[in-house]
Amino acid sequence: MLYDLVIIGGGPAGAAAGVYAARKKLTTTLLTPDFGGQSIVSPDIHNWIGTKAISGNDLAKALENHVRAYEGADFVIQTGPAGRVTKIKQTETGFTIERAEGENLEAKTVLLAAGSNRRKLAVPGAEQFDQKGLTYCATCDGPLFTGRDVAVIGGGNAGFETAAQLLAYAKSVTLLHKNPDYKADQITVDKVLAHPQMSGLANVEIIEIKGDQFVTGLIYKDKNTNETKELPVTGIFVEIGFVPNTAFAKEVVQLNEYGAIKVDPRNQQTPTLGLWAAGDCTDSLYHQNNIAAGEAVKAIEDIYNHLHLK
Repeated sequence: MLYDLVIIGGGPAGAAAGVYAARKKLTTTLLTPDFGGQSIVSPDIHNWIGTKAISGNDLAKALENHVRAYEGADFVIQTGPAGRVTKIKQTETGFTIERAEGENLEAKTVLLAAGSNRRKLAVPGAEQFDQKGLTYCATCDGPLFTGRDVAVIGGGNAGFETAAQLLAYAKSVTLLHKNPDYKADQITVDKVLAHPQMSGLANVEIIEIKGDQFVTGLIYKDKNTNETKELPVTGIFVEIGFVPNTAFAKEVVQLNEYGAIKVDPRNQQTPTLGLWAAGDCTDSLYHQNNIAAGEAVKAIEDIYNHLHLK
């Protein structure tokens, strides 16, 4: 069978695309190992529009339930190994999608909504206290640390933007960076570090995350003096980059130097005819759940026009 569309991904972007594709009566298969995306690990999400507060697990269930409400002969959902894509190839009629399990699928168009994975902090205690004071999303979790001392790890624009965001809530913010010079734009560095509740520590190495049930601090080494010190904080926000889930598509789509898919922000088209992308796997300027869902809706509108109005 030659599908109108194959959607790859089950986060907010993939789920939104699935709902819109089904409502437009496009013959569609949605492939995803599981539903939810990066936010599934968040205990309490406060910025999903229309819901005052929701856990990552509950959001994942809500996304899946909404999409499965449209499941039928023309809208197929495959999860687990059958939903894990290993490679995409371009063909005369569109694309061939190879999977970890199951037969290859043929589609006229493809929407890539596979998301990304945050680059994890690889030190003792980081895994133990993940989502127990150590987090990777200030927008999601920042308000939970109102009035507390927190740390940001990372010296790029994302790190400084996170610090600036946290200054609206936190008692104090300390930013730690592994190199002597920050990577962020100098005007951003100067502005953020000028805040009275803000401080920066450059040329330091994170040694360990400390805590009991939740984070109580971190151990770092000052590379200038070789001294090891402890910073008492109850929140740690990690901004050391992310890895887009795009390796399976690298032969058919143009990626930037970080592995993110290049898209036209007007319609989410990639330079490859018949292939769109949305959400955290793209080179979009901002990555948030609500933005990902909106990008996917935009893409489906354009895909429908491509298939029916050309």
